[in-house]
Amino acid sequence: MELEKAGYSLSPRPSGERSAAQQPGEGAYPRTSAELITLLTSGPTNAHPQRGTSAAVLSLTRYAELLDTLPEAIRAAVTARWGDPANDPFVRADAFHLPAHRFGNVVLLLQPARGYQLDETASHHDPALVPPHAYIAAYLWLRHGWGAHAMVHNGKHGTLEWLPGKSAALDADCYPDALWGQLPHLYPFIVNDPGEGTQAKRRTGAVIIDHLVPPLTRAETYGPLKDLEALLDEYYAASGMDRRRLADLKRRILDFTRDSRLDRDIGLPEDETAALIKIDNFLCDLKEAQIRDGLHVFGTSPQGDMARDLAVALARVPRGEAPGENSIIRALADDLKLGFDPLTATLSDPWTGPDVFHALPGQSANPPLAHRHLGDIVERLEATAAALVSGEMTLPQPWTATAAVLDTIRTIIEPRLAASGPAEMAAFLDALDGKFVSPGPSGAPSRGRLDVLPTGRNFYSVDNRAVPTPSAWELGRKSAENLFIRHLQDHGHYLQSVALSVWGTANMRTGGDDIAQAMALIGARPTWDPGSLRLSGYEIIPLAKLGRPRVDVTLRISGFFRDAFPAQITLFDRAIRAVGALDEPEDDNPIAARMRSEALGLMAAGKTETEASLEAGARIFGSKPTAYGAGLAQLIDNGRWESKADLAEQFLAWGQYAYGAKAHGTPLGDRFRARLGQIDAVVHNQDNREHDLLDSDNYYQFEGGLSVAAETASGTKPAAYHNDHSRPDNPRIQTLEQEISHVMRSRVVNPKWLAGVMRHGYRGRLRLLRPLTSCSLSRPPPVP
Repeated sequence: MELEKAGYSLSPRPSGERSAAQQPGEGAYPRTSAELITLLTSGPTNAHPQRGTSAAVLSLTRYAELLDTLPEAIRAAVTARWGDPANDPFVRADAFHLPAHRFGNVVLLLQPARGYQLDETASHHDPALVPPHAYIAAYLWLRHGWGAHAMVHNGKHGTLEWLPGKSAALDADCYPDALWGQLPHLYPFIVNDPGEGTQAKRRTGAVIIDHLVPPLTRAETYGPLKDLEALLDEYYAASGMDRRRLADLKRRILDFTRDSRLDRDIGLPEDETAALIKIDNFLCDLKEAQIRDGLHVFGTSPQGDMARDLAVALARVPRGEAPGENSIIRALADDLKLGFDPLTATLSDPWTGPDVFHALPGQSANPPLAHRHLGDIVERLEATAAALVSGEMTLPQPWTATAAVLDTIRTIIEPRLAASGPAEMAAFLDALDGKFVSPGPSGAPSRGRLDVLPTGRNFYSVDNRAVPTPSAWELGRKSAENLFIRHLQDHGHYLQSVALSVWGTANMRTGGDDIAQAMALIGARPTWDPGSLRLSGYEIIPLAKLGRPRVDVTLRISGFFRDAFPAQITLFDRAIRAVGALDEPEDDNPIAARMRSEALGLMAAGKTETEASLEAGARIFGSKPTAYGAGLAQLIDNGRWESKADLAEQFLAWGQYAYGAKAHGTPLGDRFRARLGQIDAVVHNQDNREHDLLDSDNYYQFEGGLSVAAETASGTKPAAYHNDHSRPDNPRIQTLEQEISHVMRSRVVNPKWLAGVMRHGYRGRLRLLRPLTSCSLSRPPPVP
């Protein structure tokens, strides 16, 4: 244990040497994850607050004394919501028995629940829910009962930094400030999540110790999917040699696809030949999916195959124009003179070239069947890259493009990965000693952000005055055009209105992909100051130059986006209102048509012209000021819903607050419902593959909540698009159903991922359960 090596006691003293600070109930610190989870579940927890014994007991009398030190506003609100402290689930024998365990100099405390089922209706519909007594008691005990010198929050993320209060510059009446109490506060945090880490900095004074993303690897193929791939290979081989077998093979392939319900995932066309092509492309994409090989262990760097695969993953995306910043897969394709781009190619397209791999050092000749389509070639490129990185293969001469990228891997990527684990632990121990933790940038390494390595730094986020960046604008513009075309292909008519889910963390990570896409959809372009590249305003793109109708965009922003990006809220609000004031045909500008008609209706109902204009133009909605989330998590966790209508009403109630240049959380429930009742599609963009939509409840809360609220408001199910922005030069538009299918088959039921998480004991088991919860609340196709 690194803490023991640094001089911290994690074990009780012998009975004859008990210190004054040591308390009854102290035990030896668990040495394995199994011992840890056994210990935690032996005492009080949120699920079983009355179970076992506690090493942290705070009498109701002492709690009352400590509560009296907090501001009157907090005391009154907590008592009004949660009543007498004696009725708290963690109270027994006139004292709080808190979920804490002591080990010498260290206390391990489970964070109490932010709310209980004591007042279901009020709790569910209050976006500014105050914490219950046991929650407050836990933090007061840490400071005044235990006498902690420092506090570490471990796990992304807790609830302290999301409690009610101001978004920044908190005062004594803000709950995070009142409970944190200015203790030195350390927060290990994944390096690709600047938004939530910044929230902890702003609202609880956290010093971030950033850490690596999990090891990344290719999904490859497995089990029944490998059998299906073999049948397809046999079919295409027979088409050139023995055509008598084609009908039987085609039947077996299609039967196999139906039996495994893969046909529902893909949405097969009636034409059987086209169906085979679509199955082939699906399998190719699935093999190349990027998944995680287990979890990152804080303080350790990946080793062996995990280090190799992560290095290849970080070098897969191009990072600039210099030779060493190229994609290793693209560089290999250039050196082999393949004549196609492996990062943008349609993988099921046929490969008609020669076997270019058989003569390579350490490579064996392969029959033509192994190189049937471009996906086979990309797979060999991936294998070649891995062999070169691991040293199993010598770099042929003169592969200059690949040599430049390999040099980057050897001199930058591999050393920084190797340094990350030790740097994380060193920074953690330094912070506990009161030493300075060096700052560093944040972002997704797999999107080319090698500057965030090595980890073990106190990350910062982004200059919000420069969001969206010019590069984010280019990606957002491409994605907007692709979305417009995809919807036209899917539904046969122009896209008129979308609801876009926008998160602060993602826009910090990308420099504003979502806002750029929203601007492009309405036909407006950000402008920048040429000297600083900070945002200076916007310009409207004329219809003739836009080349398509404008799209009405409603944003459902997260609470953190509201706090972090007020300038972007103002920018989009002004831009869409300016577009709404244009004199353009209704078919080309549905924004203006709707704003005019709704404003007239509001004036007829008694609103002034100014009031009507403000309400009719509202296109940005979020939770109540000082509140966060979409309101669905606790409703779902408690099982207190019976139909989609219940979820929709909750989502509408929490997200009804309008924001803009002149609105700062104005409740406009009718407008929000009207907006969602008019949309054609719900859109969410995912900017990297270091996680996926079944990893977090935020996806089903925001993306799923938008879908069910729009369906309830309109009576029809909108299209749902979950777009892949992980490769900035090639954003991909796909439906939510396709994304869920992709994640389920590439990761969730993949033996490679299952084996990875099973290395991590109870924590791995939690990862196994998480997709099941998320998937059951989305719109997944059936998967066997």
